[in-house]
Amino acid sequence: MIQYPDINPVALQIGPIKIFWYGIMYLIGFAGAWLLGVYRAYSKGGWTREQVTDLMFYMVLGVVVGGRLGYFVFYNPMFLLTRPSEILQTWHGGMSFHGGLLGVLVGIIIFMFKTKKTFAEIADFVVPLVPVGLGMGRIGNFINGELWGRVTNVPWAMVFPHADNLPRHPSQLYEFLLEGVVLFILVWTFSARKRPPLAVTGLFLLAYGVFRFLIEFVREPDVEIGILAFGWLTMGQLLCAPMIILGGLLLWYAYRGKAIFVKKR
Repeated sequence: MIQYPDINPVALQIGPIKIFWYGIMYLIGFAGAWLLGVYRAYSKGGWTREQVTDLMFYMVLGVVVGGRLGYFVFYNPMFLLTRPSEILQTWHGGMSFHGGLLGVLVGIIIFMFKTKKTFAEIADFVVPLVPVGLGMGRIGNFINGELWGRVTNVPWAMVFPHADNLPRHPSQLYEFLLEGVVLFILVWTFSARKRPPLAVTGLFLLAYGVFRFLIEFVREPDVEIGILAFGWLTMGQLLCAPMIILGGLLLWYAYRGKAIFVKKR
């Protein structure tokens, strides 16, 4: 068993003002995504630095608003009725990737009408940047000691102080590695060459969906929801299933389906 590094979630306090590690991780993620977006714009062309900055503004807004609302709608709906003020307390943690994804979708649509770029062009440009924010968010979860894994006896198990005294999977680190590092390498490398429209987006949806679906088997289900069906299905897996299907369909359409539709015309 490995000792959990019990880190103070407050990185810096100046009088009544507290700066939380959770927020810092998100800032690092957003900044990293912007820098990579600028590099991507210069290397591939067709984008200006100002457009990247505008797009990131909509993405950040979509992630924060959609992620926060999604957390309460998907995982803690009673809080909306009993403790609505919790929605504004983002430093306590509690962000839903799937809610953030819906928020990003709205942001892409707004940016699409503003710039006249196609949905596929925007989506394929931005999804290789997403794993950077995902990875930093998972580090924030780990520092907060939240979203821990299920009880296990693996040598790298940890005891999380906010859970109990039982050794558990450090599932936040699994998600950091798969949803952050591996997903970034996979999608960034794939997008380095010219691909058919929506192929990069399809790969991202498929890969994230598979990674998250698998990790859910060792991640502790949310107390408010638990197991949904079959003795193993969690809310995370239920939300990832459409992503896997849609990602596969987009890849098929990008490489085979589109040609079939064009021939039929």
